[in-house]
Amino acid sequence: MSTRRQFLAASAAASALAGAPGLAMAQAATGGAEKLNALFDVFMAENLRAAPESATSLGLDKDGLAWTKSALADFSLAARADSKALTASQLTRLRAIDRTPLSAMDQVNYDTVEFVLATEDAGNRQFDFGANGAGEPYVLSQLGGAYYSKPDFLDAQHSIENRADADAYIARLSELGRRIDDDSERAAHDMAQGVVPPDFAIDKALIQLRQLNGQSAADNTLTASIARRVKEKGIAGDHAEQAARLLEEKIRPSLSRQIALLEKARVTATHDAGIWKLKDGAAYYQQALRASTTAEITPDEVHRIGLELVASLSAEADRLMKKAGYSKGTVGHRYRAMYDDPKQHYPNTDAGKQQLIDDLNARVKATEARLPEYFGTLPKARLEIRRVPAATEAGAPLGYYNSPTIDGSRPGIYWINLRDTAEQPRFVLPTLTYHEGTPGHHLEGALTNEAKGLPLIRKAIWFSGYGEGWALYAEQLAVEMGVYKDDPLGHIGMLHDATFRAVRLVVDSGMHAKRWSREQALKYYIDNIGDAETAAITEIERYAVWPGQACSYMVGKLTWLRLREKARRALG
Repeated sequence: MSTRRQFLAASAAASALAGAPGLAMAQAATGGAEKLNALFDVFMAENLRAAPESATSLGLDKDGLAWTKSALADFSLAARADSKALTASQLTRLRAIDRTPLSAMDQVNYDTVEFVLATEDAGNRQFDFGANGAGEPYVLSQLGGAYYSKPDFLDAQHSIENRADADAYIARLSELGRRIDDDSERAAHDMAQGVVPPDFAIDKALIQLRQLNGQSAADNTLTASIARRVKEKGIAGDHAEQAARLLEEKIRPSLSRQIALLEKARVTATHDAGIWKLKDGAAYYQQALRASTTAEITPDEVHRIGLELVASLSAEADRLMKKAGYSKGTVGHRYRAMYDDPKQHYPNTDAGKQQLIDDLNARVKATEARLPEYFGTLPKARLEIRRVPAATEAGAPLGYYNSPTIDGSRPGIYWINLRDTAEQPRFVLPTLTYHEGTPGHHLEGALTNEAKGLPLIRKAIWFSGYGEGWALYAEQLAVEMGVYKDDPLGHIGMLHDATFRAVRLVVDSGMHAKRWSREQALKYYIDNIGDAETAAITEIERYAVWPGQACSYMVGKLTWLRLREKARRALG
């Protein structure tokens, strides 16, 4: 499930702010839905004021919402308190509406928003640290904080077509130092309560912070992005000079203060990977599991399901490996042998990395040509494949996806981490692409944005169990589509990635509920899927600072399969 930073809005908010008729893109109100939809308008306006970046992410930062393009969300302690109060207020107002007379679809809309608010409110009431609700216990980590998210956001999502867009970029850049300090304020508050990230997470965050702070204006993504784009568009003005000045005068001092805060925290940080070490850590993990999976599932159940799936998927891989000539050692050892095979590696050069991306684009094109055989509705939005920026690739996942804007002005983006091509061998690239691209995240995310008659609040909400579950289901669907008919190693790669998601269940619950160490989790991970240690470390350290989220993939996939079978039985 998304946090409030992601649970945001759209043109419905613009309508509410402007006093115009709301829900221009939502389902026509029928029966008792008028009051519900009007309340959704209000929620969107309230949420948008709190987090204007979402309008940019959805491509709605224009016309009546143009003001949002110059703003960044406030993440100070005071803003955290305001956000908690707003969630509680919205939940109370929503529950004041009688859902009984609503149509079936309106009841779904009501229940979806109610689940988001109730889950977040429950976490807010119990825990006074991290992000809202539960799931992100540490404000600052190798995957958390404005220093980590804003360079990517400004470069990839803040569009620059004219001088007003460039001016808005500068306005946001002028706020960034304060937002970095907001994170430091909240992190210091949490650390005083004993909520300190593990030492290895602090180490990785410091690497990234120092790299961002140490880059020259010419090389720094924050400044180089606008310099490049105003030049490409022929936009007049001294935007590049302004950006360089802001970097020196406002952003570097904030980064330096944040580095000093983490250096101080590092002295007393422990090596314990799990949140069991925190006050109410067991309750936090249970809440994080519910938020991520939307399922009523216990840590023990997660662990058991993971162990069973690792065994069954490994047995299936064993059969295919023997047919492909890989018969020596455990399944994990054989995966390792495939990883180590030089023939499986693209050259670790700029040219080799570009060839990798070109080959993935060709695969996407071939898959898109086959989608009409399986889907009646296909997205209009394009899909682009891009490299993870060098400044954040040290701690970033191996692949992730950003949805397109609702108006189609920005495509869906499949980011791939190419810090070392040996981490991305050829045999696993197809299934990664089916997961992040089509028929995975891009198909599902773009269709959600393009859906007619769906309230915009529904388009703005992200459920990890639903979205990641779909993408993992899409990997299996690719097998059913026959894409591996002449690619047995690719099929083994698909089983590798399915086992990877099962391993996640084991190590996530292992670290956070069963007190596994980082090293114990790392060993189990490598023993079963044979990944390069550098890639495995990135994953294990990700789960340590993002409890529960890694479980959403396989729990979600199993739910999708169960629902598909239910539909098959009902429809024949």
